[in-house]
Amino acid sequence: MAQALMGTYEHTIDAKGRMAFPTKLREQLGDAFVITIDPSGCLFVYSNEEWESFTEKIKALTGTAAKAAVRKLYANAVSAEADKQGRVLIPQKLREYAGLVHDVTVIGNLNHAEIWDSLRFAEQEARFSDEELAAALDSIAF
Repeated sequence: MAQALMGTYEHTIDAKGRMAFPTKLREQLGDAFVITIDPSGCLFVYSNEEWESFTEKIKALTGTAAKAAVRKLYANAVSAEADKQGRVLIPQKLREYAGLVHDVTVIGNLNHAEIWDSLRFAEQEARFSDEELAAALDSIAF
Protein backbone atom coordinates (compact mmCIF):
# COMPACT_ATOMS: atom_id res chain seq x y z
CA MET A 1 0.00 0.00 0.00
CA ALA A 2 1.60 3.22 -1.15
CA GLN A 3 -0.14 5.66 1.17
CA ALA A 4 -0.60 5.06 4.90
CA LEU A 5 -4.18 4.71 6.08
CA MET A 6 -5.03 7.36 8.63
CA GLY A 7 -7.88 9.28 10.20
CA THR A 8 -10.72 8.64 12.62
CA TYR A 9 -14.32 8.19 11.44
CA GLU A 10 -17.50 7.81 13.50
CA HIS A 11 -20.28 5.57 12.16
CA THR A 12 -23.14 3.37 13.27
CA ILE A 13 -24.08 -0.23 12.60
CA ASP A 14 -27.67 -0.89 11.56
CA ALA A 15 -29.89 -3.73 12.77
CA LYS A 16 -28.71 -5.93 9.87
CA GLY A 17 -25.05 -5.54 10.82
CA ARG A 18 -24.15 -3.10 8.06
CA MET A 19 -22.07 0.02 8.46
CA ALA A 20 -21.11 2.78 6.10
CA PHE A 21 -17.41 2.26 5.64
CA PRO A 22 -15.47 5.54 5.31
CA THR A 23 -15.11 6.55 1.66
CA LYS A 24 -11.49 7.64 2.05
CA LEU A 25 -10.49 4.30 3.55
CA ARG A 26 -12.53 2.36 0.97
CA GLU A 27 -10.70 4.20 -1.79
CA GLN A 28 -7.37 3.16 -0.30
CA LEU A 29 -8.33 -0.42 0.57
CA GLY A 30 -9.97 -1.17 -2.77
CA ASP A 31 -13.32 -2.69 -3.69
CA ALA A 32 -12.83 -5.89 -1.70
CA PHE A 33 -10.94 -6.42 1.53
CA VAL A 34 -10.48 -8.80 4.45
CA ILE A 35 -11.84 -8.31 7.98
CA THR A 36 -10.53 -10.32 10.91
CA ILE A 37 -10.19 -10.16 14.69
CA ASP A 38 -7.48 -8.47 16.71
CA PRO A 39 -6.59 -9.48 20.28
CA SER A 40 -7.05 -5.88 21.47
CA GLY A 41 -10.82 -6.26 20.94
CA CYS A 42 -11.28 -4.59 17.58
CA LEU A 43 -11.49 -5.78 14.00
CA PHE A 44 -8.65 -5.37 11.51
CA VAL A 45 -9.44 -4.52 7.88
CA TYR A 46 -6.80 -5.26 5.24
CA SER A 47 -6.76 -4.62 1.52
CA ASN A 48 -6.45 -7.87 -0.40
CA GLU A 49 -2.89 -6.84 -1.31
CA GLU A 50 -1.91 -6.24 2.33
CA TRP A 51 -3.64 -9.47 3.40
CA GLU A 52 -1.53 -11.42 0.90
CA SER A 53 1.62 -9.72 2.19
CA PHE A 54 0.57 -10.52 5.77
CA THR A 55 -0.12 -14.13 4.77
CA GLU A 56 3.39 -14.50 3.37
CA LYS A 57 4.90 -13.22 6.62
CA ILE A 58 2.72 -15.38 8.84
CA LYS A 59 3.62 -18.53 6.91
CA ALA A 60 7.08 -18.27 8.46
CA LEU A 61 5.73 -18.69 12.01
CA THR A 62 6.45 -22.01 13.69
CA GLY A 63 5.50 -23.70 16.93
CA THR A 64 2.26 -24.76 18.55
CA ALA A 65 1.25 -21.31 19.82
CA ALA A 66 1.93 -19.71 16.43
CA LYS A 67 -0.13 -22.36 14.65
CA ALA A 68 -3.02 -21.84 17.07
CA ALA A 69 -2.82 -18.06 16.57
CA VAL A 70 -2.85 -18.43 12.79
CA ARG A 71 -5.77 -20.84 12.98
CA LYS A 72 -7.82 -18.43 15.12
CA LEU A 73 -6.97 -15.42 12.98
CA TYR A 74 -7.80 -17.11 9.68
CA ALA A 75 -10.88 -18.92 10.98
CA ASN A 76 -12.31 -15.52 11.83
CA ALA A 77 -11.29 -13.78 8.60
CA VAL A 78 -13.96 -12.86 6.06
CA SER A 79 -13.88 -11.28 2.63
CA ALA A 80 -15.94 -8.11 2.47
CA GLU A 81 -17.09 -5.72 -0.19
CA ALA A 82 -18.99 -2.46 0.06
CA ASP A 83 -22.46 -2.34 -1.50
CA LYS A 84 -23.62 0.48 -3.80
CA GLN A 85 -24.31 2.69 -0.77
CA GLY A 86 -20.81 2.11 0.62
CA ARG A 87 -22.04 -0.17 3.41
CA VAL A 88 -20.14 -3.22 4.56
CA LEU A 89 -21.80 -6.18 6.29
CA ILE A 90 -19.97 -7.15 9.47
CA PRO A 91 -20.84 -10.78 10.30
CA GLN A 92 -22.53 -11.37 13.65
CA LYS A 93 -19.60 -13.43 14.97
CA LEU A 94 -17.19 -10.54 14.35
CA ARG A 95 -19.61 -7.94 15.75
CA GLU A 96 -19.90 -9.96 18.95
CA TYR A 97 -16.13 -10.41 19.22
CA ALA A 98 -15.49 -6.65 18.97
CA GLY A 99 -18.61 -5.63 20.94
CA LEU A 100 -20.01 -3.72 17.99
CA VAL A 101 -23.63 -2.86 18.69
CA HIS A 102 -24.35 0.62 17.37
CA ASP A 103 -21.70 3.35 17.56
CA VAL A 104 -18.38 2.45 15.97
CA THR A 105 -15.11 4.23 15.37
CA VAL A 106 -13.06 3.35 12.31
CA ILE A 107 -9.43 4.38 12.24
CA GLY A 108 -6.71 4.16 9.65
CA ASN A 109 -3.58 2.56 11.10
CA LEU A 110 -0.72 2.52 8.60
CA ASN A 111 -1.37 -0.58 6.45
CA HIS A 112 -4.84 -1.49 7.75
CA ALA A 113 -7.99 -0.02 9.23
CA GLU A 114 -9.50 -0.89 12.59
CA ILE A 115 -13.17 -1.05 13.56
CA TRP A 116 -13.82 -0.37 17.23
CA ASP A 117 -16.85 -0.06 19.46
CA SER A 118 -16.71 3.70 20.07
CA LEU A 119 -16.71 3.41 23.88
CA ARG A 120 -13.99 0.74 23.82
CA PHE A 121 -11.90 2.92 21.51
CA ALA A 122 -12.28 5.93 23.82
CA GLU A 123 -11.15 3.77 26.75
CA GLN A 124 -8.10 2.59 24.79
CA GLU A 125 -7.22 6.16 23.88
CA ALA A 126 -7.54 7.30 27.51
CA ARG A 127 -5.14 4.55 28.68
CA PHE A 128 -2.31 5.89 26.52
CA SER A 129 -1.17 9.23 27.91
CA ASP A 130 0.41 12.13 26.06
CA GLU A 131 3.59 11.42 28.04
CA GLU A 132 3.64 7.83 26.77
CA LEU A 133 3.12 9.12 23.24
CA ALA A 134 6.00 11.57 23.65
CA ALA A 135 8.27 8.80 24.98
CA ALA A 136 7.37 6.51 22.07
CA LEU A 137 8.05 9.25 19.55
CA ASP A 138 11.34 10.10 21.24
CA SER A 139 12.43 6.50 20.81
CA ILE A 140 12.21 6.89 17.03
CA ALA A 141 13.92 10.29 16.97
CA PHE A 142 10.77 11.97 15.66
